[in-house]
Amino acid sequence: MTIETDEDLQQLKHIGKIVALVLKEMQRRTEPGMTTRELDQIGEALLDFYGAKSAPKITYGFPGHTCISVNEEAAHGIPGARVIQPGDVVNIDVSAEKNGYYADTGGSFVVPPSTYLKDKLIASTKLALARACQSARAGSPINAIGKSIQAVAKQRGFKIIRNLCSHGVGKALHEEPKEIPGYYDASDRRRLHDGLVITIEPFLSTKSSFVDETSDGWTLVGHKKNLSAQFEHTMVIRKGQPLLVTLA
Repeated sequence: MTIETDEDLQQLKHIGKIVALVLKEMQRRTEPGMTTRELDQIGEALLDFYGAKSAPKITYGFPGHTCISVNEEAAHGIPGARVIQPGDVVNIDVSAEKNGYYADTGGSFVVPPSTYLKDKLIASTKLALARACQSARAGSPINAIGKSIQAVAKQRGFKIIRNLCSHGVGKALHEEPKEIPGYYDASDRRRLHDGLVITIEPFLSTKSSFVDETSDGWTLVGHKKNLSAQFEHTMVIRKGQPLLVTLA
């Protein structure tokens, strides 16, 4: 999607604020002993309160309202009977639709107590997102995003999950450009343009460079002892810094 009218921008900001608020509240209410299904039910109630619909549910028939991935699960975790434990690395991904507009956000955190490695992983992935956003300007090559993420991962001693990508968004959950790698691809000649709506979502990990789908058909897992983190914003590309619409 490319922003063409003020209505486009206002509607995108509206749904962006909703998913940001839902994510923030779900993170705040995560406690040891609760199941991921119970946490997802909080997200479901909040989306309903704001008049929004779960994007993965209406787009792909995902069996949950939000994606909740724990420890070895990198992404697309199905909310269910898994009990959240102290020390777990939890990722919540919230994407939703309202009035025909879509926004997507996500964040990882550690349920206390944490460790040095887990804290470093979380901080490094946040930094990778911030650096990638600095690279995302109208006229810049798309591969500058992955180059920025890769530089942080290398500096901090983490791997990049290479088969999880950022993407276009706005009038659908996944739009062109559909795959924006989280690593530097010198062969990618695409460029960003003013008004383009995209996500940036780096995935840094401790052991795995690739993840595979489990038997449930959704959850993506790498090495059984792998830990990963993801942070994601939906943004509008501009000549200067991008406009982040998923801020709470």
